[in-house]
Amino acid sequence: MNLPNKLTIFRVVLIPIFMFFLLNNGFQNTNIALGIFLIASFTDFLDGYIARSQNLVTKFGKFMDPLADKLLICSALICLQSLNRISPWFVMIIIAREFAITGFRILAASDGITIAASNWGKLKTNSQILAVIALILHKSPSIELGLVILAVAMTIISGIDYIVKNKKVFDTSKK
Repeated sequence: MNLPNKLTIFRVVLIPIFMFFLLNNGFQNTNIALGIFLIASFTDFLDGYIARSQNLVTKFGKFMDPLADKLLICSALICLQSLNRISPWFVMIIIAREFAITGFRILAASDGITIAASNWGKLKTNSQILAVIALILHKSPSIELGLVILAVAMTIISGIDYIVKNKKVFDTSKK
């Protein structure tokens, strides 16, 4: 198993530890949760960078890396919603998009079509990470809300972008 894939697995292993500290309130636990989230988020950048720069891209990585990202963000949002820091509506919009685009990618893959990450998808991920960081810190409700709205907007825009650019996946004339 190569280093990028090990980093991806490490990110997944960090998720329940992150959740434990986030859900067990207290200044110290919040700081630990934030640190774990930052490390996990950094591994997302690092595993992709290493895989591309050293030509270590694998099928496992193509499957597991986006799944690890979704697990990290969705678990963070669900925990933050349980702490009443984010509206369940925002959480549901983000999770629904993640399920929809994952299903869309599976459908595309069944026809031999690979849907690569787009710039909108990268902006979406970064905006979600920033929103989660702000919600964990929980210092400024107006900044938190602004970043959550930005994350939801990027989530919707990137979802539409994936579907519009890859509408051939829905082409039923070949069947």
